[in-house]
Amino acid sequence: MTNNKPPLIALVGPTAVGKTATSLAIAKTFGCEIISGDSMQVYRGMDIGTAKLPLEEREGIPHHLIDIKDPAEPFSAADFQEACEGAIRDIQSRGRIPFIVGGTGLYVESVCYGFRFQPSGGDPAFREAMQALAEREGADALHRRLAEVDPAAAAKLHPNDVRRVIRALEIRETTGIPASEQLGEARGDRKESPYNLVLIGLHMERSRLYARIGERVDAMLEQGLLEEARGLLASGLPSSAVSMQALGYKEMAAYLEGRATYEEAVETLKRDTRRFAKRQLSWFRHMQDLIWVDADPQAKNTELLQTIYAIIAGKLK
Repeated sequence: MTNNKPPLIALVGPTAVGKTATSLAIAKTFGCEIISGDSMQVYRGMDIGTAKLPLEEREGIPHHLIDIKDPAEPFSAADFQEACEGAIRDIQSRGRIPFIVGGTGLYVESVCYGFRFQPSGGDPAFREAMQALAEREGADALHRRLAEVDPAAAAKLHPNDVRRVIRALEIRETTGIPASEQLGEARGDRKESPYNLVLIGLHMERSRLYARIGERVDAMLEQGLLEEARGLLASGLPSSAVSMQALGYKEMAAYLEGRATYEEAVETLKRDTRRFAKRQLSWFRHMQDLIWVDADPQAKNTELLQTIYAIIAGKLK
């Protein structure tokens, strides 16, 4: 049976698993242009902490949705979906294959399956009231409130993730529609992709992944992560900005503002990055068409690529 849908390749996986190097080889082999599926690589001036591939290392392969926003600007999953779909059409117009690479599961999945996001203008007064509630009665009280009106969203959010809990409550308050329903059937029944989709996930044994995470953090610090965070704060960007909640920047800001020692900040960054990788894997495991490939760092890279090439060729033939 012939699939007349336009092709779309996506490569996901936890942080530090090796997506970047693998994506370059795939893009060269199949004539792709890469679209970043990372929620923080959109921000200019946030290079080291987001593991943004320098222009000179992209091997001539066009990369999209990198450096398109200032760090003070908001950027949501719905914004990403709109921008990504525009990039896909642009890439297709040149006879190339669009290729999404990144670890932000909601962003990637929203494009792969055409999630429908409900518009919400927001309610600053409501947000302030919920923030006050959290400060007065604790994060757990706020989370219980969300569980009453949107149990599905509450189940996916940690009580300490106050910002996202408040956002889910705000969506319910302003639209009357639970935030969890913004994804339609996103996390439930089988979804139909508008693309001839090849969705590949990289994974590796957890202790090896955690070792690579530690090495990556050390490398980022050597490359100047602290100085990058200092420059962002010096530019007037508050540490409370959404972009500054990204891994690496949040911890360095805590040190720079005297809320943690340097050693505490580094250890927190490594711990929180490991936790982030676990959350990424938990999200990816629910993606219905995902084909897992073992990216064991001790195996030959040619074997990994041959496996992936066979998967892509078999789906796009």
